[in-house]
Amino acid sequence: MWRRSFSSDGTAATALKDKKWDALVIGGGHNGLTAAAYLARGGLSVAVLERRHVIGGAAVTEELIPGFKFSRCSYLQSLLRPTIIKELELARHGMKLLKRSPSSFTPCLDGRYLLLGQDKDLNHSEIAKFSKLDAEAYPRYENQLQKYCEFMDPLLDLAPPESSQGASSATFGDRLKHKMHKSMFWGQLLRQAAVLGQKDMVDFMDLLLSPASKVLNNWFESDVLKATLGTDAVIGAMGSVHTPGSGYVLLHHVMGETGGERGIWSYVEGGMGSVSLAIGNAAREAGVHIVTSAEVQQMLVNDSGKVEGVLLSDGSRVHSSIVLSNATPYKTFKELVPDDALPDDFLRAIKYSDYSSATTKINIAVDQLPQFKSCKLSYPNAGPQHMGTIHIGTESMEEIHSAYQDAVNGLPSQRPVIEMTIPSALDKTISPPGKHVINLFIQYTPYSPSDGHWGDHVYRESFAKKCFALIDEYAPGFSSSVIGYDMLTPPDLEREIGLTGGNIFHGAMGLDSLFLMRPVKGWSNYRTPLTGLYLCGSGAHPGGGVMGAPGRNAARVALEDVNKPLK
Repeated sequence: MWRRSFSSDGTAATALKDKKWDALVIGGGHNGLTAAAYLARGGLSVAVLERRHVIGGAAVTEELIPGFKFSRCSYLQSLLRPTIIKELELARHGMKLLKRSPSSFTPCLDGRYLLLGQDKDLNHSEIAKFSKLDAEAYPRYENQLQKYCEFMDPLLDLAPPESSQGASSATFGDRLKHKMHKSMFWGQLLRQAAVLGQKDMVDFMDLLLSPASKVLNNWFESDVLKATLGTDAVIGAMGSVHTPGSGYVLLHHVMGETGGERGIWSYVEGGMGSVSLAIGNAAREAGVHIVTSAEVQQMLVNDSGKVEGVLLSDGSRVHSSIVLSNATPYKTFKELVPDDALPDDFLRAIKYSDYSSATTKINIAVDQLPQFKSCKLSYPNAGPQHMGTIHIGTESMEEIHSAYQDAVNGLPSQRPVIEMTIPSALDKTISPPGKHVINLFIQYTPYSPSDGHWGDHVYRESFAKKCFALIDEYAPGFSSSVIGYDMLTPPDLEREIGLTGGNIFHGAMGLDSLFLMRPVKGWSNYRTPLTGLYLCGSGAHPGGGVMGAPGRNAARVALEDVNKPLK
């Protein structure tokens, strides 16, 4: 199996228990590793405790079929914060990004197709095949989203300005510092709003509150273009393009960057595990002790209500001054924190947050590239149609909504929404010569379907074959090219990766769960009601995706609390 695990032998376990650490990080996902690296660079002694045999969490590469290395959960890179890439020198630590061009391919059953990418001339000619008006509107649409992303971008690297935590016990100096921080934060936001202007701010609010379908219908007339863009609004969500607030997620179309170029999503050589390995290497270089196969059973809390370490599943205790949790909010507060250690209202808010998921990931080994009957481009190897995200079964927004309605009724979608990627078209390190790795990100699959259960092998296989048959409609013979596959349904994502409900974002990314509301109202700045405990995963601001911002931001807040400067 292709994997690089870190210390998990008896010597490492002994070293873990023989000292009191300044900080422990629960979970070796990319955010946990990022937090650990910054804490260590700030002068703290830090240990990371990872439950699985391999670090990375959802950003992991595993060789589950000999010769084929799968990005088992997350599969594309764009959102990782440029500050983290630069400050941790991730390129030096082995992260190599492979830009995709074009970035999107949508085949149609009527024989047409739509290619999109960074080439403006290509976009114009491709969209004009469906609508000349849309071809003219598309650059304006992207420019507007770009402006909104520039407005939001500074917020991603800052802790939200909470108002009342520990106010009664804070010193005068702390209260003054806190007021200055809040004033600077809101002042900066007002300056950015002034630069954007009133009209654009109103349009921005409309985008935030509207269904994606309304936004896209106001811009375009072509069903295929609207559906291709609309998939960005529902990715990973138990929601439809008609769900209010889904317009916000359209910003992900241009939010990230690769090598300074906005809106470019890339593959990572060696798979997404290479991102985690690079961050892990940076953390180890800073002095972090990383231990795999170290499952945390419960946090240790003293009589005064302060966290003082963790209890491992083997019964051993590891002591620390502070703990940062990269687990989901539900896992952290409902399962790892002892009973009666947290306020009832806080626990209710955590319990009733939305962790629903309708996402399944299928990783496939194939003996040849899919040949799309709508695409007459003849290339001996991978062509432009194989480079980017391939949208299957999404020729209209109503098809997306229909697939969603099946899940609302408790059934896996009859015609699932499928995003296919073929990283081996660019990355020659993850599959044998002439063979390929294919990722299918599939919606919608309820956690507990009403017509069966995901633990039934026959039921699972039936759904996988349904997905393959749908691809066959666009690329005849695809099913016969499958050598083997790995399938992760919502319960699998919960059990294997630790994602509550199978939600890939550690909790829904609705407007009621962002910024000052994430994970719950009153606790958005990574601190928690339990002194010494911080949340550093995707369940904290600014949310999900392989971004690293929650980890970096949480580390900075923790360092501020222990009065250690960040190096």
